[in-house]
Amino acid sequence: MIRAVALIDGEHVPEVVHDALAELPYDWAGAILVGGSEKLRGEADYGVPLLDDFGSAELVVDLSDEPVLGPGERFHWASRALAAGLPYVGADFRFDPPRFEEIGVPTVGVVGAGKRVGKTAVAAHLAALAARDRDVTVVAMGRGGPREPELVDRPPTVQDLVALSRSGRHAASDHLELAAMTGLPTIGCRRAGGGLAGRVFVSNVLDGARLAAARRPDLVVIDSSGATVPPVAVDRRVLVVGAAHDLDSYFGTYRRLISDLVVAIGCEPAGAIPARIELRALEPLGGGRVAVFTAGPVATDGLGADVVHVSQSLGDRLALAAELERVDADTYVTELKGAAIDLVAEHALARGARVVLAANDVVADGLDEALLDLLPEAVRA
Repeated sequence: MIRAVALIDGEHVPEVVHDALAELPYDWAGAILVGGSEKLRGEADYGVPLLDDFGSAELVVDLSDEPVLGPGERFHWASRALAAGLPYVGADFRFDPPRFEEIGVPTVGVVGAGKRVGKTAVAAHLAALAARDRDVTVVAMGRGGPREPELVDRPPTVQDLVALSRSGRHAASDHLELAAMTGLPTIGCRRAGGGLAGRVFVSNVLDGARLAAARRPDLVVIDSSGATVPPVAVDRRVLVVGAAHDLDSYFGTYRRLISDLVVAIGCEPAGAIPARIELRALEPLGGGRVAVFTAGPVATDGLGADVVHVSQSLGDRLALAAELERVDADTYVTELKGAAIDLVAEHALARGARVVLAANDVVADGLDEALLDLLPEAVRA
Protein backbone atom coordinates (compact mmCIF):
# COMPACT_ATOMS: atom_id res chain seq x y z
CA MET A 1 0.00 0.00 0.00
CA ILE A 2 1.11 3.52 -0.78
CA ARG A 3 2.17 5.62 2.18
CA ALA A 4 -0.06 8.73 2.07
CA VAL A 5 -0.95 11.87 3.95
CA ALA A 6 -4.48 13.29 3.82
CA LEU A 7 -5.57 16.92 3.72
CA ILE A 8 -8.70 17.21 5.89
CA ASP A 9 -10.87 20.06 7.18
CA GLY A 10 -13.21 20.92 10.03
CA GLU A 11 -16.17 21.46 7.69
CA HIS A 12 -16.53 17.65 7.70
CA VAL A 13 -17.78 15.81 10.79
CA PRO A 14 -14.70 13.99 12.16
CA GLU A 15 -16.54 10.64 12.12
CA VAL A 16 -17.10 11.02 8.37
CA VAL A 17 -13.42 11.71 7.81
CA HIS A 18 -12.43 8.85 10.12
CA ASP A 19 -14.54 6.36 8.15
CA ALA A 20 -13.37 7.70 4.78
CA LEU A 21 -9.73 7.29 5.78
CA ALA A 22 -10.46 3.72 6.86
CA GLU A 23 -12.15 3.01 3.52
CA LEU A 24 -9.52 4.48 1.20
CA PRO A 25 -6.73 2.07 0.09
CA TYR A 26 -3.73 3.84 1.59
CA ASP A 27 -1.25 3.32 4.40
CA TRP A 28 -1.77 6.58 6.23
CA ALA A 29 1.25 8.43 7.59
CA GLY A 30 -1.25 10.90 9.04
CA ALA A 31 -3.44 13.86 8.14
CA ILE A 32 -3.00 17.62 7.92
CA LEU A 33 -5.90 19.72 9.18
CA VAL A 34 -5.95 22.54 6.63
CA GLY A 35 -8.69 24.70 8.18
CA GLY A 36 -12.35 24.98 9.05
CA SER A 37 -13.96 24.47 12.44
CA GLU A 38 -17.71 24.37 11.87
CA LYS A 39 -18.13 20.68 12.75
CA LEU A 40 -15.35 20.26 15.27
CA ARG A 41 -16.29 19.48 18.89
CA GLY A 42 -13.26 19.43 21.08
CA GLU A 43 -10.55 16.86 20.39
CA ALA A 44 -11.38 14.99 17.17
CA ASP A 45 -10.41 11.35 16.57
CA TYR A 46 -9.47 10.67 12.97
CA GLY A 47 -7.81 7.34 13.57
CA VAL A 48 -4.49 8.70 12.26
CA PRO A 49 -2.02 11.20 13.73
CA LEU A 50 -2.30 14.87 12.83
CA LEU A 51 0.83 16.22 11.12
CA ASP A 52 2.31 19.61 10.28
CA ASP A 53 3.96 18.48 7.04
CA PHE A 54 4.06 15.62 4.54
CA GLY A 55 6.32 13.50 6.75
CA SER A 56 7.12 10.08 5.26
CA ALA A 57 4.30 10.19 2.70
CA GLU A 58 4.68 9.09 -0.91
CA LEU A 59 1.37 10.65 -1.93
CA VAL A 60 -0.85 13.58 -0.90
CA VAL A 61 -4.60 12.87 -0.87
CA ASP A 62 -6.93 15.87 -0.83
CA LEU A 63 -9.93 14.88 1.29
CA SER A 64 -10.95 18.49 1.84
CA ASP A 65 -13.36 20.60 -0.21
CA GLU A 66 -14.88 24.05 -0.63
CA PRO A 67 -14.94 26.42 1.18
CA VAL A 68 -11.74 25.51 3.03
CA LEU A 69 -9.82 24.52 -0.09
CA GLY A 70 -11.08 26.31 -3.16
CA PRO A 71 -9.26 26.14 -6.52
CA GLY A 72 -6.61 28.67 -5.52
CA GLU A 73 -5.82 26.97 -2.23
CA ARG A 74 -5.73 23.58 -3.91
CA PHE A 75 -3.15 24.79 -6.42
CA HIS A 76 -1.10 26.05 -3.49
CA TRP A 77 -1.16 22.64 -1.80
CA ALA A 78 -0.58 20.88 -5.12
CA SER A 79 2.45 23.12 -5.69
CA ARG A 80 3.85 22.19 -2.29
CA ALA A 81 3.31 18.50 -2.98
CA LEU A 82 4.91 18.57 -6.44
CA ALA A 83 7.86 20.59 -5.15
CA ALA A 84 8.37 17.84 -2.55
CA GLY A 85 8.30 15.25 -5.35
CA LEU A 86 4.89 13.86 -4.33
CA PRO A 87 1.79 13.20 -6.47
CA TYR A 88 -1.31 15.13 -5.43
CA VAL A 89 -4.70 13.43 -5.91
CA GLY A 90 -8.33 14.27 -5.22
CA ALA A 91 -11.72 12.83 -5.98
CA ASP A 92 -11.52 13.67 -9.71
CA PHE A 93 -7.97 14.91 -10.35
CA ARG A 94 -4.33 13.87 -10.08
CA PHE A 95 -1.09 15.82 -10.53
CA ASP A 96 2.23 14.02 -10.76
CA PRO A 97 5.56 15.75 -10.17
CA PRO A 98 7.78 16.18 -13.24
CA ARG A 99 10.77 13.85 -13.41
CA PHE A 100 14.26 15.25 -13.73
CA GLU A 101 17.19 13.22 -15.10
CA GLU A 102 20.80 13.73 -14.00
CA ILE A 103 23.39 14.49 -16.70
CA GLY A 104 26.53 14.36 -14.55
CA VAL A 105 27.88 17.92 -14.91
CA PRO A 106 27.15 21.16 -13.03
CA THR A 107 23.93 22.59 -14.44
CA VAL A 108 21.83 25.71 -13.93
CA GLY A 109 18.35 25.98 -15.41
CA VAL A 110 16.41 29.09 -16.38
CA VAL A 111 12.62 28.79 -16.48
CA GLY A 112 9.87 31.30 -17.14
CA ALA A 113 6.42 32.05 -15.79
CA GLY A 114 5.23 32.31 -19.38
CA LYS A 115 6.18 33.20 -22.94
CA ARG A 116 8.22 36.31 -23.69
CA VAL A 117 9.06 37.31 -20.13
CA GLY A 118 12.79 37.80 -20.82
CA LYS A 119 13.81 34.25 -19.93
CA THR A 120 16.17 33.78 -22.88
CA ALA A 121 17.79 37.14 -22.15
CA VAL A 122 18.44 36.07 -18.55
CA ALA A 123 19.81 32.71 -19.73
CA ALA A 124 22.16 34.51 -22.13
CA HIS A 125 23.24 36.91 -19.39
CA LEU A 126 23.96 34.05 -16.98
CA ALA A 127 25.85 32.02 -19.58
CA ALA A 128 27.99 34.97 -20.72
CA LEU A 129 28.71 35.96 -17.12
CA ALA A 130 29.86 32.44 -16.19
CA ALA A 131 31.86 32.10 -19.42
CA ARG A 132 34.20 34.95 -18.51
CA ASP A 133 36.48 32.40 -16.87
CA ARG A 134 34.70 29.07 -17.36
CA ASP A 135 33.83 26.68 -20.19
CA VAL A 136 30.07 26.99 -20.68
CA THR A 137 27.70 25.15 -23.01
CA VAL A 138 24.10 26.30 -23.45
CA VAL A 139 21.09 24.07 -24.15
CA ALA A 140 17.80 25.56 -25.36
CA MET A 141 14.47 24.04 -26.30
CA GLY A 142 11.71 25.66 -28.29
CA ARG A 143 8.48 25.00 -30.12
CA GLY A 144 10.36 25.38 -33.41
CA GLY A 145 13.55 23.51 -32.54
CA PRO A 146 15.30 20.88 -34.67
CA ARG A 147 14.19 17.26 -35.00
CA GLU A 148 17.55 16.09 -33.61
CA PRO A 149 19.57 18.13 -31.09
CA GLU A 150 22.03 20.28 -33.03
CA LEU A 151 25.19 22.04 -31.94
CA VAL A 152 25.72 25.62 -33.09
CA ASP A 153 29.37 26.34 -32.36
CA ARG A 154 29.62 29.85 -33.79
CA PRO A 155 27.29 32.85 -33.88
CA PRO A 156 24.97 32.55 -36.91
CA THR A 157 25.01 35.43 -39.39
CA VAL A 158 21.94 36.93 -41.02
CA GLN A 159 22.95 35.12 -44.20
CA ASP A 160 23.11 31.82 -42.31
CA LEU A 161 19.66 32.39 -40.88
CA VAL A 162 18.09 33.40 -44.17
CA ALA A 163 19.48 30.26 -45.79
CA LEU A 164 18.10 28.18 -42.93
CA SER A 165 14.68 29.81 -43.27
CA ARG A 166 14.61 29.24 -47.03
CA SER A 167 15.31 25.56 -46.42
CA GLY A 168 12.05 25.35 -44.47
CA ARG A 169 13.46 25.60 -40.95
CA HIS A 170 12.39 27.99 -38.20
CA ALA A 171 15.34 30.38 -38.22
CA ALA A 172 14.50 32.27 -35.02
CA SER A 173 14.53 29.37 -32.57
CA ASP A 174 15.84 30.10 -29.07
CA HIS A 175 19.12 28.23 -29.55
CA LEU A 176 19.97 30.37 -32.57
CA GLU A 177 19.18 33.51 -30.59
CA LEU A 178 21.36 32.35 -27.71
CA ALA A 179 24.24 31.45 -30.02
CA ALA A 180 24.00 34.88 -31.67
CA MET A 181 23.77 36.72 -28.34
CA THR A 182 26.51 34.87 -26.45
CA GLY A 183 28.85 33.37 -29.04
CA LEU A 184 28.91 30.23 -26.88
CA PRO A 185 28.40 26.62 -28.04
CA THR A 186 24.65 26.15 -28.01
CA ILE A 187 22.60 23.00 -28.49
CA GLY A 188 19.12 23.38 -29.90
CA CYS A 189 16.23 21.09 -28.98
CA ARG A 190 12.47 20.98 -29.48
CA ARG A 191 9.39 20.31 -27.43
CA ALA A 192 5.66 19.94 -28.01
CA GLY A 193 3.00 20.60 -25.40
CA GLY A 194 3.29 21.68 -21.80
CA GLY A 195 1.45 20.74 -18.65
CA LEU A 196 0.15 23.01 -15.91
CA ALA A 197 3.26 22.37 -13.81
CA GLY A 198 5.57 22.71 -16.81
CA ARG A 199 6.07 19.08 -17.81
CA VAL A 200 6.64 18.68 -21.56
CA PHE A 201 4.64 16.15 -23.55
CA VAL A 202 7.31 15.37 -26.17
CA SER A 203 10.85 16.71 -26.36
CA ASN A 204 14.42 15.79 -27.22
CA VAL A 205 15.92 18.14 -24.63
CA LEU A 206 17.24 15.32 -22.47
CA ASP A 207 19.24 14.04 -25.45
CA GLY A 208 20.46 17.59 -26.02
CA ALA A 209 21.51 17.95 -22.39
CA ARG A 210 23.43 14.67 -22.59
CA LEU A 211 25.14 15.91 -25.73
CA ALA A 212 26.15 19.03 -23.83
CA ALA A 213 27.42 16.96 -20.89
CA ALA A 214 29.54 14.86 -23.24
CA ARG A 215 31.53 18.00 -24.03
CA ARG A 216 32.57 18.06 -20.33
CA PRO A 217 32.12 21.80 -19.82
CA ASP A 218 32.51 23.48 -16.47
CA LEU A 219 28.82 24.45 -16.60
CA VAL A 220 25.71 23.73 -18.65
CA VAL A 221 23.03 26.43 -18.77
CA ILE A 222 19.61 25.13 -19.81
CA ASP A 223 17.06 27.58 -21.19
CA SER A 224 13.45 26.45 -21.11
CA SER A 225 10.54 27.24 -23.42
CA GLY A 226 7.51 29.29 -22.37
CA ALA A 227 6.32 28.08 -18.98
CA THR A 228 7.69 24.55 -19.36
CA VAL A 229 10.40 23.07 -17.15
CA PRO A 230 13.03 20.94 -18.94
CA PRO A 231 13.16 17.33 -17.65
CA VAL A 232 16.80 17.74 -16.62
CA ALA A 233 18.04 17.73 -13.03
CA VAL A 234 19.78 21.02 -12.26
CA ASP A 235 21.91 22.18 -9.35
CA ARG A 236 20.24 25.58 -9.30
CA ARG A 237 17.27 27.15 -11.03
CA VAL A 238 16.38 30.75 -11.95
CA LEU A 239 12.74 31.76 -12.44
CA VAL A 240 11.96 34.73 -14.69
CA VAL A 241 8.60 36.48 -14.32
CA GLY A 242 6.92 39.41 -16.04
CA ALA A 243 4.34 41.97 -15.02
CA ALA A 244 1.50 39.81 -16.36
CA HIS A 245 2.30 36.84 -14.14
CA ASP A 246 1.31 36.20 -10.53
CA LEU A 247 4.02 34.29 -8.68
CA ASP A 248 1.44 32.58 -6.49
CA SER A 249 -1.36 31.73 -8.91
CA TYR A 250 -2.00 28.23 -10.22
CA PHE A 251 1.39 26.46 -10.43
CA GLY A 252 3.36 29.69 -10.20
CA THR A 253 3.82 28.67 -6.59
CA TYR A 254 5.38 25.38 -7.72
CA ARG A 255 7.82 27.15 -10.05
CA ARG A 256 8.79 29.52 -7.26
CA LEU A 257 9.30 26.69 -4.77
CA ILE A 258 11.65 24.77 -7.10
CA SER A 259 13.67 27.89 -7.96
CA ASP A 260 16.60 29.42 -6.11
CA LEU A 261 16.37 32.93 -7.55
CA VAL A 262 13.55 34.98 -9.07
CA VAL A 263 14.26 37.72 -11.62
CA ALA A 264 11.34 40.03 -12.37
CA ILE A 265 11.29 41.90 -15.67
CA GLY A 266 9.33 45.13 -15.54
CA CYS A 267 7.79 44.47 -12.13
CA GLU A 268 8.82 44.18 -8.47
CA PRO A 269 7.23 41.21 -6.67
CA ALA A 270 8.46 40.51 -3.15
CA GLY A 271 11.62 38.45 -2.99
CA ALA A 272 12.60 38.98 -6.64
CA ILE A 273 15.41 40.95 -8.25
CA PRO A 274 13.77 43.65 -10.39
CA ALA A 275 15.31 44.06 -13.83
CA ARG A 276 14.70 45.68 -17.19
CA ILE A 277 15.53 44.76 -20.78
CA GLU A 278 17.50 47.04 -23.10
CA LEU A 279 17.92 46.39 -26.81
CA ARG A 280 21.48 46.34 -28.13
CA ALA A 281 22.48 46.04 -31.78
CA LEU A 282 25.10 43.34 -32.34
CA GLU A 283 26.84 45.53 -34.96
CA PRO A 284 27.48 49.29 -35.19
CA LEU A 285 24.49 50.95 -36.85
CA GLY A 286 26.19 53.94 -38.37
CA GLY A 287 23.97 56.56 -39.98
CA GLY A 288 20.70 56.38 -41.82
CA ARG A 289 17.13 55.62 -40.84
CA VAL A 290 16.60 52.64 -38.55
CA ALA A 291 13.49 50.46 -38.10
CA VAL A 292 13.37 48.34 -34.95
CA PHE A 293 11.47 45.07 -34.60
CA THR A 294 10.84 43.32 -31.28
CA ALA A 295 8.44 40.79 -29.79
CA GLY A 296 7.44 43.05 -26.90
CA PRO A 297 8.24 46.29 -25.11
CA VAL A 298 11.97 46.90 -24.67
CA ALA A 299 14.02 50.07 -24.29
CA THR A 300 15.54 51.25 -27.59
CA ASP A 301 17.08 54.50 -26.29
CA GLY A 302 20.55 52.97 -26.17
CA LEU A 303 20.68 52.25 -29.90
CA GLY A 304 21.98 55.76 -30.60
CA ALA A 305 20.32 55.87 -34.01
CA ASP A 306 17.68 57.71 -36.01
CA VAL A 307 14.83 55.34 -35.21
CA VAL A 308 11.93 55.97 -37.61
CA HIS A 309 9.79 52.94 -36.74
CA VAL A 310 9.41 50.60 -33.76
CA SER A 311 7.37 47.41 -34.07
CA GLN A 312 6.49 44.94 -31.32
CA SER A 313 4.82 42.52 -33.74
CA LEU A 314 7.41 39.79 -34.33
CA GLY A 315 4.95 37.33 -32.78
CA ASP A 316 1.99 38.48 -34.91
CA ARG A 317 2.63 37.73 -38.58
CA LEU A 318 -0.46 39.45 -39.99
CA ALA A 319 0.17 42.68 -38.09
CA LEU A 320 3.89 42.53 -38.93
CA ALA A 321 3.29 42.06 -42.65
CA ALA A 322 0.97 45.06 -42.67
CA GLU A 323 3.55 47.19 -40.83
CA LEU A 324 6.37 46.23 -43.16
CA GLU A 325 4.49 47.63 -46.13
CA ARG A 326 4.67 51.06 -44.48
CA VAL A 327 8.33 50.94 -43.37
CA ASP A 328 11.01 52.86 -45.23
CA ALA A 329 14.43 52.46 -43.55
CA ASP A 330 18.08 51.95 -44.38
CA THR A 331 18.72 49.48 -41.54
CA TYR A 332 16.36 46.94 -40.00
CA VAL A 333 17.30 46.03 -36.41
CA THR A 334 15.51 42.93 -35.16
CA GLU A 335 15.41 40.59 -32.23
CA LEU A 336 15.82 36.98 -33.32
CA LYS A 337 12.27 35.93 -32.49
CA GLY A 338 9.08 34.97 -34.30
CA ALA A 339 9.07 36.14 -37.92
CA ALA A 340 12.37 38.05 -37.69
CA ILE A 341 13.96 36.19 -40.59
CA ASP A 342 11.23 34.98 -42.92
CA LEU A 343 9.39 38.33 -42.87
CA VAL A 344 11.61 41.16 -41.57
CA ALA A 345 14.96 40.05 -42.99
CA GLU A 346 13.48 38.95 -46.32
CA HIS A 347 11.58 42.23 -46.63
CA ALA A 348 14.69 44.28 -45.89
CA LEU A 349 16.99 42.32 -48.20
CA ALA A 350 14.50 42.56 -51.05
CA ARG A 351 14.74 46.35 -50.76
CA GLY A 352 18.52 46.45 -50.49
CA ALA A 353 18.44 47.45 -46.83
CA ARG A 354 20.79 46.23 -44.14
CA VAL A 355 19.70 43.74 -41.44
CA VAL A 356 21.28 43.84 -37.98
CA LEU A 357 20.45 41.38 -35.21
CA ALA A 358 19.83 42.71 -31.71
CA ALA A 359 20.39 41.28 -28.25
CA ASN A 360 18.29 41.85 -25.16
CA ASP A 361 20.55 43.01 -22.33
CA VAL A 362 19.34 42.44 -18.77
CA VAL A 363 20.02 45.42 -16.50
CA ALA A 364 19.56 45.03 -12.75
CA ASP A 365 21.36 46.10 -9.59
CA GLY A 366 22.97 43.13 -7.86
CA LEU A 367 21.99 40.59 -10.50
CA ASP A 368 25.52 39.54 -11.46
CA GLU A 369 26.49 38.95 -7.85
CA ALA A 370 23.33 36.94 -7.22
CA LEU A 371 23.89 34.79 -10.30
CA LEU A 372 27.54 34.12 -9.46
CA ASP A 373 26.59 33.17 -5.90
CA LEU A 374 24.00 30.82 -7.39
CA LEU A 375 26.54 28.78 -9.34
CA PRO A 376 27.21 25.27 -8.00
CA GLU A 377 30.13 25.21 -5.58
CA ALA A 378 32.34 23.21 -7.94
CA VAL A 379 31.85 25.87 -10.63
CA ARG A 380 32.42 28.79 -8.25
CA ALA A 381 35.68 27.20 -7.11
